[in-house]
Amino acid sequence: MASSSAEFEFPEFYSFPPFFTVQPTLATQEKQLASWRELILNYHTSLKLKFLKVHECPLWKNQSIQRELNSKAIGIIMDDFVKSGHGEWEDLDVKTRCRIFWRKPEQLALDIYDWADSKGYINDVCTIFELHSGEDVNGMSFQGADEELLRRSLSILEDQGKCTIFKGDTSSEDGIKFF
Repeated sequence: MASSSAEFEFPEFYSFPPFFTVQPTLATQEKQLASWRELILNYHTSLKLKFLKVHECPLWKNQSIQRELNSKAIGIIMDDFVKSGHGEWEDLDVKTRCRIFWRKPEQLALDIYDWADSKGYINDVCTIFELHSGEDVNGMSFQGADEELLRRSLSILEDQGKCTIFKGDTSSEDGIKFF
């Protein structure tokens, strides 16, 4: 993961030493937490990383300014990130592994339906594999997305009456018919 950091362009605020200390003033802290949410999300989205391992995340330490978040600050930042809806603890009891939602399930559901409409899949069928890795999804927000996130988003569409999901021989062959 450390080698991946070299491929990511960090924002200017990442080199600001106070960014690595949770700010005591509430208004300032809210802005700081918003910046951390943005950084975590942009980092994981641009590098197509689906999980954040709390104790291995390179974002917590900036070698160039010799600053590092302490464990309490990491906990505050991660709890805020999960509360924002862009993450979910895989292990709620110990909070060491967080699933990253590049887009919230509700946002992804809209993206998927817009894609289905624009590609002519209304009243037609495609598979989970096609949604995840098909040629028609190049550059889409859900390309390469975590299968669990795709399924949650499809369930939202199903609840809205915009699609039906049916079982295939394997999970990647499960079909989706859009309405």
